[in-house]
Amino acid sequence: MIFSTLEHILIHISFSVISIVITIHLISLLIDEIVGLYYSSEKGMIATFFCITGSLFTRWIYWGHLPLSNLYESLIFLSWSFSIIHTVPYFKKYKNYFHLNVITAPSIIFTQGFATSGLLTEMHQSEILVPALQSHWLMMHVSMMVLSYAALLCGSLLSIALLVITFRKFIRILSQSNNLVNETFSWGKIQYVREKKNLLPKTSFLPSRNYYRFQLVQQLDLWSYRIISLGFIFLTIGILSGAVWANEAWGSYWNWDPKETWAFITWTIFSIYLHTRTNTNLESVNSAIVASMGFLIIWVCYFGVNLLGIGLHSYGSFPLTSN
Repeated sequence: MIFSTLEHILIHISFSVISIVITIHLISLLIDEIVGLYYSSEKGMIATFFCITGSLFTRWIYWGHLPLSNLYESLIFLSWSFSIIHTVPYFKKYKNYFHLNVITAPSIIFTQGFATSGLLTEMHQSEILVPALQSHWLMMHVSMMVLSYAALLCGSLLSIALLVITFRKFIRILSQSNNLVNETFSWGKIQYVREKKNLLPKTSFLPSRNYYRFQLVQQLDLWSYRIISLGFIFLTIGILSGAVWANEAWGSYWNWDPKETWAFITWTIFSIYLHTRTNTNLESVNSAIVASMGFLIIWVCYFGVNLLGIGLHSYGSFPLTSN
């Protein structure tokens, strides 16, 4: 009873802290001068990581197995995976460190909010593992899969942000060119004289703004590639370990189960991403489009297939899930 109470306290503390972090982000959008807001949000993310870690460890000790046997536990583990993706680069203090809490904080509050909602109340109390899950492969396979989902989702969100910035710039340039075409020659001549007078202040401002946008796009592309590459490695390990586990449990390495099929589709999409990303003849926008497609496919693989409740992973359906 004490372990269960402690677990719920830690979960609610982490949810409250991450809510405050998001509030700080919203305030910082309006007030850039307060430098302490950034450090407060970073400390909040670290506190959230330790709270979720403590809740998972407490549940592990209380129930005697890694907490990945149902949807509630996998969502908590997914939120922990989001927090560790933010925490590791922060502690390593990378030179080109990108503020990942812009992506990870909303992801954590979304997954925790759904996990602690009334829809999953029945799964807050763990049960005895079904025979198929009573294996040492549970920790290896399921943890790798959930970690891969978290990494691939974060990397895909960064790619989506890259697309938004790029296409906004394209739309702005397109609208400006249309305005120039619609102007008459006489009006264009008057504007030419006015723009010639204001040439120096504009040229001093636009290059700095374009340089900042270029640097932001480069950072988004770099960190998206890093995180997706890590997630792809986790996904590959998860699929291979799952195949070995399936051979032990069902007598076959691959059965084209809906869960297995969508995991293979996810792996294929992100292998295409890595190919386009490493091809120097293709722009970063092309790989970002592939990653944004992968964002939707991951949710189908992780959550959508479980709604069907069919196949060999039927114990992983709503309300029970394994990976």
